[in-house]
Amino acid sequence: MCARLFRFTMLLMAGLLVGCAEFSSPDGGRVIAANEIVIGLSAALTGGGIGPLGVDILRGAELAVTDRASLQVGERTFTVRLEVQDDLCSPEGGQAAANRFVADPQIVAVVGPMCSSGCRAAAPIFDAAGYTTVSPSCTNSDLTSGTFQSFNRLVVSDGVQGVVAAEYIYRELGITRIATLHDGSPYGEDLVRVVAARFEQLGGVVVAQNAINVGDDDFRALLEDIGHNTPELIYFAGFALEAARLSEQRADARLDRVVFMGADGINTQDFIYFAGPAADGVYASASIPVRDQSLDRFLAGYVEAYGENPPGPYHANAYDATQLILDAVESTATLSTDGSLLVDRAALAAYIRGVRNRQGLSGAINAAGNGELLGAADVAIVRVIDGEYRQVAVGRVRDNSVLFARMETP
Repeated sequence: MCARLFRFTMLLMAGLLVGCAEFSSPDGGRVIAANEIVIGLSAALTGGGIGPLGVDILRGAELAVTDRASLQVGERTFTVRLEVQDDLCSPEGGQAAANRFVADPQIVAVVGPMCSSGCRAAAPIFDAAGYTTVSPSCTNSDLTSGTFQSFNRLVVSDGVQGVVAAEYIYRELGITRIATLHDGSPYGEDLVRVVAARFEQLGGVVVAQNAINVGDDDFRALLEDIGHNTPELIYFAGFALEAARLSEQRADARLDRVVFMGADGINTQDFIYFAGPAADGVYASASIPVRDQSLDRFLAGYVEAYGENPPGPYHANAYDATQLILDAVESTATLSTDGSLLVDRAALAAYIRGVRNRQGLSGAINAAGNGELLGAADVAIVRVIDGEYRQVAVGRVRDNSVLFARMETP
């Protein structure tokens, strides 16, 4: 299994695996397929500090397909296949991937996109075509405000993650003065907005709020300006490459004793690699899966298949997203008189928006009817200790309050 899945991943990333539909045609919002069920996957598979997040998502989906390589509908068995697009974690990439998927009527639904900027740009395209998406990683809180009918997510929103982060900073770390930075993306802007609002509500002071440009690598002048406001912590909402430079350059701005914290965008081994010694002591957060025997078996299979631990935090979410789409197909599909598979897109969408009491690796899946699929979910606070992220606390929001379980001394 290891060699086969590894080769499959490499072919997908190199763009060498070309899907070939056996038979499909648009027919009143239905998918018609002769022998296979095709699920789209939209994730960023390239780019410094971003690619490993997408590879992690791809691998989670691959393992779901390995575990469920075929579906029985009526008297027929249909094989399951992924069709993968690199969405580059950008609006343009999200739109391009969406346009490719909706041009293929055999795609039953899509896992992804990966980043909130791509989800926001792709959603109108999927809406217009009647396609359904389940993102394992788009966390911007506004995405489920009711604007998009195609968008669903199996990840905790920034409305939860940001609240947990702010509460941890103020209550657990005892910090009362922070500066916020974001990378200009919908993900980054929304996350710092939530963190700042909750932190101020608790009694803290946000002493500086700034944005950076993705791709820049010298932040010394900005950090010096921030330093004039004497923050105790810098909270950054962005991705690994820029976060590493910011963390590294704190010392040049005489801020090396100021705590640095980010979110799921920096919760990767790439951040630790890029930042080197400057990663030590950095905090991050992320939605975490439910720890049980099912997850342990999944992680053991992951390491067996790919020869390493997951490089990002979204593998379980992608596995669940893929399985949920397959559940929807299995529950709503019928057979035509000639034995072809018929999937009604509206019925599939209704199934996903109405799913209740399904236990996944990422938690209890209970649709709220607006695209939110995870009910009560935990947010982990992790810290780099001895060159690796270690979980130091878990926060759960209940009735607008956050309860923490401490795992290790921070």
